[in-house]
Amino acid sequence: MERLTRIFSLAAVMTCLLASCSSRPENPYEPDVEINIRIEPNSMQYFDLNVVSGWMYVTAPYPSRGVIIYRYSQDEFRAYERTPPNSPDACGEPNALTVESPFVVDGCTDFIYNILDGSIVEGGDGYPLIQYYTQYDGTTLRVYN
Repeated sequence: MERLTRIFSLAAVMTCLLASCSSRPENPYEPDVEINIRIEPNSMQYFDLNVVSGWMYVTAPYPSRGVIIYRYSQDEFRAYERTPPNSPDACGEPNALTVESPFVVDGCTDFIYNILDGSIVEGGDGYPLIQYYTQYDGTTLRVYN
């Protein structure tokens, strides 16, 4: 019985530790939207994604302002929400992030982000880019949250 109690206690501690770990801080400006986009990045429709370091804007359901997809390597992609992660309505109206490679820029604030990892390059303390998960099988790219 004592062994079972130890195992249960260890499992409870591990669950608490794993639940408290997060790969990114919680952002109150992150749009409450389900993202599940599938594209074929090697097709002519997505010509700009055919090469490493290529990028494109892709539409997404409201209230998202769209997704930036960036080809990080031959087999890896990054996907970022276009809603600015810091003061998304700073201009008084909804604005969207723009790519000025190798950066992502918020035209209404002083924030500039690195397109490689979403980190803040300039602008002070704040949230990094809102990043979505990507899964690529060599033909189809899935972007999701």
